[in-house]
Amino acid sequence: MAKAKDTPANAPVIVLGLGRFGSAVARSLVQLGHDVLAVDERPEIVQRYASDFTHVVAADTTDTEALRQIGAEQFGVAVVGIGTDIEASVLTVLGLLDLGVTEVWAKAISGKHAAILERVGATHVIRPESQMGKRVAHLVTGTMTDFIEFDDGFAIARTRAPECTVDRTLTDSDVRQKYGVTVVGLKTRGEDFTYAKADTFVTTGDELIVSGPTPKVEAYCALS
Repeated sequence: MAKAKDTPANAPVIVLGLGRFGSAVARSLVQLGHDVLAVDERPEIVQRYASDFTHVVAADTTDTEALRQIGAEQFGVAVVGIGTDIEASVLTVLGLLDLGVTEVWAKAISGKHAAILERVGATHVIRPESQMGKRVAHLVTGTMTDFIEFDDGFAIARTRAPECTVDRTLTDSDVRQKYGVTVVGLKTRGEDFTYAKADTFVTTGDELIVSGPTPKVEAYCALS
């Protein structure tokens, strides 16, 4: 899978498929200051969002010529929010790539769907249900208050400071050497988060931002 590039500030984005995922992405992009061309083949959906986004059009996104007619090739970044119709999702991604769109983000509803999208050249594949499900599972355990996992097996978590870290500096607890994770931030109750340093002193009730390989982050947070 190709590495995604940063989307320039205020760069226009085309969003194809206005289900819950696509419409949420489009709305957030507008709030961030991007011009958005929102596309869906269903006229009633286009009508619903007519006043929400910069431009909203009805088009068959599986038809490369239809994509050309709405100017899809003018966008450097595209988000394909089509999930339930795998064929339509793949054909839309292929059409965008054929038109020269360099950044194509696509939603997948299963591992097989994700594998197909990666194989045909989608820049980044998102599995929102799976990713959110794992995040919620970690939060439900009570050991973390936030958790984000990246594609390459790297994670960042917010957790209560484990006993092995309390009443000593990070140098003294030697977290990186013993547990294979890095404490990058600390929050004491009633204060803002601060960057963690070697001489940062951890007290009972402090919260830590921890990063590292996913299994090691999970194991460390389980100590809290």
